[in-house]
Amino acid sequence: MPDFEGLYQLYATDVLRVCYFYLGDRQKAEDVCQDVFLRLMLNAPQLEEGREKAWLLKVALNRCRDLWRGSWTRRVVLGSPTFELIPAPDDTQRHDEEEALMNAVHRLPPAFREVILLHYYQNFGITEIAQITGLPEGTISSRLSRGRKKLENMLQGGDAQ
Repeated sequence: MPDFEGLYQLYATDVLRVCYFYLGDRQKAEDVCQDVFLRLMLNAPQLEEGREKAWLLKVALNRCRDLWRGSWTRRVVLGSPTFELIPAPDDTQRHDEEEALMNAVHRLPPAFREVILLHYYQNFGITEIAQITGLPEGTISSRLSRGRKKLENMLQGGDAQ
């Protein structure tokens, strides 16, 4: 039986961060994070030692996808600011670059956004992402490559498609 409190202490911030990056809405991200840990408590799955975070993130991504598919979310969330960061006076340029990057990541199609978030923001390798998403490693590599290209185009003023 999993140690719910211990897993929450270890991974709640990571789950919340991935949900927030995916959805772009703190309240929805908190709801999904809460739902993920509630499912952990209610279902009490047999988690493989060392794979707890992967399970939690997989459930979180599935819940985010469910929310994202709703037409209300697409209409209301798309185009809204992703971050409410206040830069230090001497750090404005870096902040602007980070905000532009996160806005670009948020505008990626969900399939690319997921692998970018898992790889660059959660430091998972291709094999781990493949296990989390249930996709072949080749697909993950391809999505990472194509996602980086899409981000580069967006940041250079091109289109996300």
